[in-house]
Amino acid sequence: MLHFLLEQDPHLLECLDRITAADSPVHIAARKGNTTFVLEIVSLKPSLARKLNQHGLSPIHLALQEGQTQTVIGLMRIDSELIRLRGKDGITPLHYVAEMGDVVLLSKFLRSCPSSIHDLTVHCQTAVHIAVKKKKLAAFEFLFGWLHRRNMEEILNWKDDEGNTVLHIAVQENEPRAVQLLINNVDIDVRNLDDKTVVNIFDSQGQSQNSKIKQILSSASSFSRLLNSLVRIRDTYLGVSAENENPASDVRDIILVVAVLIATATYQAVLSPPGGFWGDNYDPPGNTTNASVIDGQQKPHRAGTIIMDGWESSYFALLNSAAFCASVSTIIILMMGLPFALLLVGSTVFISFSYFFSLHTIFPALDGITVFLLSLLGAILFSVHVLEFEVHRRQRERRRVGILY
Repeated sequence: MLHFLLEQDPHLLECLDRITAADSPVHIAARKGNTTFVLEIVSLKPSLARKLNQHGLSPIHLALQEGQTQTVIGLMRIDSELIRLRGKDGITPLHYVAEMGDVVLLSKFLRSCPSSIHDLTVHCQTAVHIAVKKKKLAAFEFLFGWLHRRNMEEILNWKDDEGNTVLHIAVQENEPRAVQLLINNVDIDVRNLDDKTVVNIFDSQGQSQNSKIKQILSSASSFSRLLNSLVRIRDTYLGVSAENENPASDVRDIILVVAVLIATATYQAVLSPPGGFWGDNYDPPGNTTNASVIDGQQKPHRAGTIIMDGWESSYFALLNSAAFCASVSTIIILMMGLPFALLLVGSTVFISFSYFFSLHTIFPALDGITVFLLSLLGAILFSVHVLEFEVHRRQRERRRVGILY
């Protein structure tokens, strides 16, 4: 039928394209679910799929409203950027699907056009804001897990035009499951334009307070808040994100290379310290025929231990170990929470133990204060490793949320 009409009027599609703020045949067909006609005409004139009618809706918006899923999927396959098409109030198809709570379509949309997650309505709301506001918990859980799997969880801290994060809205809407997931992922101390934190909003609810939310807010761990704040700061200033175009990622790469070089140099310095090693054993008053002599005095020593003695060896061991621990900690922090980082961090655990075992063997005569300070450095390095394992555990739990099997 379409081709017959085009034979009668070759300029038909151009005429339709000039129609503004009105229903075109594509709008009508999309509303009715006439998928074949919609896809055929859009294939011939793609711009018709982007036309908004008098209500500010495109064909894909209308198909979503009427539940014409096959038409929606067909349009998405022709042009995935239609998912980002802004209609009335800046609402995109992704926003509308989040409002509907259709997790299957959400998955298809984000697989086809991942960048659509950045789109905002005229009220600066993300799809996550909308899912929580409309109480679509399944959609929220899917988006929550998807953002973590993509290392884009910073979107959870974005504010709408009233200064509310997703956590503010979750508390306002009395959604304890959403609050539970967000409490250790979003800055709880952020204030909206009314100068209210999440806790202030909850306190103002009076008799309508949800007991589960009260328990979640009261049990919010200071350690968790600090940990997530540190990770967010790292992500912001060192470019640890899913966006490759972030110029800060170059800084991160440079820091990582320098940290690896320092760790390598300090480890090698322990294995080859200044002055070298004793080549024989001497324990007076035994046979001194082959004993080494330093400053005219024979000193007890063991083959394979460092020749450097006294405060020089203590300073060398302490300063070299401080540099080693700082560089390894930097490497761990840069990898913290990233996919597959656990395998690399496991290697740093083994190399750290190897370093301190070598230090104990090669520097057997360190004074008590130096041993204490070295132990303190080792404890700090161990704590950084534990911190990474905790971040990895939490990230693994978050990435599992909302997975479609």
